[in-house]
Amino acid sequence: MPPNPRNAQNTYQSAPHPDLSPLNEGAALPLFRQVKRRLLKLIEARHYMPGDALPSETDLGFALAVSIGTIRKAVDELVFENILIRRQGKGTFVTQHDPDRFLFQFFHVERRGTDFAQEPEYPDVQCVGFEKTRASEAQAHALGLRVNDPVFSFGNRLLLQGRATVYDHIVLSALSFKGLTEKRLIERKGTIYQLYQEDYGITVLRTRESARAVVASREACRILAVPSGLPVIQVHRIALTFGEKPVEYRVSTIDTREHDYVNMLVKR
Repeated sequence: MPPNPRNAQNTYQSAPHPDLSPLNEGAALPLFRQVKRRLLKLIEARHYMPGDALPSETDLGFALAVSIGTIRKAVDELVFENILIRRQGKGTFVTQHDPDRFLFQFFHVERRGTDFAQEPEYPDVQCVGFEKTRASEAQAHALGLRVNDPVFSFGNRLLLQGRATVYDHIVLSALSFKGLTEKRLIERKGTIYQLYQEDYGITVLRTRESARAVVASREACRILAVPSGLPVIQVHRIALTFGEKPVEYRVSTIDTREHDYVNMLVKR
């Protein structure tokens, strides 16, 4: 029996999808942009699932009637945007969320003085509250909802080197995450973004963040066991999926007495 092309570990390429038909050379968009848009549409519609191999660049070029150079330029952009990943000798795959991607792309708290060559530490995550409630004005604005729309609201305490360092307050649309429970959150096998992707078909592609210095709230002081009046960093994050649609609103309170918020910028 031939290997299953949906197995992320195999080295076989998927066959081109029927929607990969020749492009319109007279369109206003450059050809590589048309290729990118076509691939994005198929990935968003889950015709190519997380972990799936894409057809080879040769097969894509033949199906779309464009050069391999055009295909490569489009794929390069999708790789840069962490939508696709190249595996040497195996091919190009739709990116899956896993702990390595979480640490590389979405977790920016490090112990002060950490060597750049040192492996980042994955935090120990503890759920500290879960409820179904109504969206506040700020939450509704961040998630593109209406005030009082149903949302799930929960807290996570993140420990590094055994010390409570980050308190995340997370809000999700209850309509987008039907059936979510505290038990489901606690018993998930991987990261929270893996849960979104695997159980709800929602892939977080990127985040938009703003950081500010504040005094720790009473709730943050209790959860992080820090003294009242302690200055902390507060990061407001909106997680975005395809089409720049917001899917998660997160407010992170970070105890920076021994840790820094570190974000490595990549020049394109």
